[in-house]
Amino acid sequence: MQKATAIIAAGGAGLRMGASTPKQFTELLGVPILIHTIRAFRQVPAITAIIVVVPAEHREHTLALLTRYHFDDHCTVVNGGKLRQDSVRIGLAQVTDDSTLVAVHDGARPLIAPADIQRCLDAAATHGAAIMAVPVKDTLKAVAADTTIRHTVEREGLWQAQTPQVVRAGLLKEAFAKADQDGFVGTDEASLLEHGGWQVSMVEGSETNLKITRPDDLLMAEALLMQKQPSPQMRIGHGFDAHRLVAGRPLILGGMEIPHELGLLGHSDADALTHALCDAILGAIGAGDIGRHFPDSDPQYKGISSITLLAHVAGLAAEKHFRLCNADITVVAQRPKLAPHFPAMQKILAEACRVEPSAINLKASTTEQMGYTGREEGISAHAVVLMASQPA
Repeated sequence: MQKATAIIAAGGAGLRMGASTPKQFTELLGVPILIHTIRAFRQVPAITAIIVVVPAEHREHTLALLTRYHFDDHCTVVNGGKLRQDSVRIGLAQVTDDSTLVAVHDGARPLIAPADIQRCLDAAATHGAAIMAVPVKDTLKAVAADTTIRHTVEREGLWQAQTPQVVRAGLLKEAFAKADQDGFVGTDEASLLEHGGWQVSMVEGSETNLKITRPDDLLMAEALLMQKQPSPQMRIGHGFDAHRLVAGRPLILGGMEIPHELGLLGHSDADALTHALCDAILGAIGAGDIGRHFPDSDPQYKGISSITLLAHVAGLAAEKHFRLCNADITVVAQRPKLAPHFPAMQKILAEACRVEPSAINLKASTTEQMGYTGREEGISAHAVVLMASQPA
């Protein structure tokens, strides 16, 4: 099996979508379009590397998305150029010598089937270059500037080009060099090969491999994806933790130190809030509790940050193909006031769980001086989470 690198061209602005962000970051059934696209290529064993080309101003956001969906170890993100041709050239420069084939794909074609990617790879391995395409089935009209029909275009032999477009790495580099030498600008990789006189093979694709360009395309993609994907499995988890307040310890809650004369006692940093969240996630995925995974008898967890533990728990959930939808956490403490610190806590917890901060809801309550929390002997926390299964 020949090794291949995928270049995901996601450098467009997506102005026709009418959104404030590029279309490749628009969510499709709760997941960004770009992530759907990358997920398809990750399911093809021959694809050993993925290069994602994005607008420079969205590079950090892309890196954060890849981390959240656990693709950060498999993808390289580079800044794109002004034109698609520029962006693909930049991506091509990152392809390593061990890749025989290069598959260029539109970031906004999220419904590409892994089997179709492999068919295109096989054709390119045989013929040197191959693109996915579908025969034109509608009647075509040539239209004048005043929108009147000039004539009907014969559709026999006409195909509508799609992606991926797969080319032997060396041949694609030659095609780019030839285009640069001649000042030729093509609309896709096949046009560069045509310009240089190289033949390109056609692989019949699917009408469902649509490129999301306008809002209606998004609706069609959602309908198609809902038919292809089973309904996600939803699970609820509950977590509870409490620690004693003592002198001489920092008060750590939600991953940050809160100014207070007392702190929580524990083997780790005793972050009761984060411990409750860990237990809730572990409960939802059927993985026991925090004590099973991080026993207080193990010296490696002495004084460890509970945010490190939370990140590990989120990783365990991802391994079981579950993601956090939202968390609702209540901290019970007589003092100090915690609400002013919640926005910062949300960001810390969300980063560890690889979700948006809005998915983490934090609340504080007192017991009106009743019980151990009311007497300021300790602090407790309850957490409830909703987890959803996601494709392997």
